[in-house]
Amino acid sequence: MSESDIRVFASFPHVASLMRATGQEELARESSIMTQDDPTDEISDIEDRIERLAEIAERCRKYILASKIAIGAGTALLLITILGLFGTGQTAALGSIALVLGGIVSLGSNISTLRQTDEAIGAAEARRAALIGTIDLRLVADAPLKLV
Repeated sequence: MSESDIRVFASFPHVASLMRATGQEELARESSIMTQDDPTDEISDIEDRIERLAEIAERCRKYILASKIAIGAGTALLLITILGLFGTGQTAALGSIALVLGGIVSLGSNISTLRQTDEAIGAAEARRAALIGTIDLRLVADAPLKLV
């Protein structure tokens, strides 16, 4: 196992304590300091989480649209059934009621999920911005131009 592998494993608390017990205190201390000072891994994890949450939010938006379509179609079918157009029967009336109720339930569920997901995205972006703010960035002044 290479020294970099040991540093990665030493970032986990139980592994670091095991390293201290086996006489590798210096490496355990150095690796824990290194993981605390370098937030790039955590920023990368947060960005992955934001991407997953964005996919969930997009899926919720699609379900919300489908729910609204179901509510509209169910309402239209119910009106057609009540007015007696096209010779529809009781089965169509029950189906339209089920379509409207299912659409309402799906709409409410997905709207609340979307709100929670948006809040989680906002919190993750705030955490990412805070971590980026802790990085000591340096300016690159007058970098040489590429020769064409």
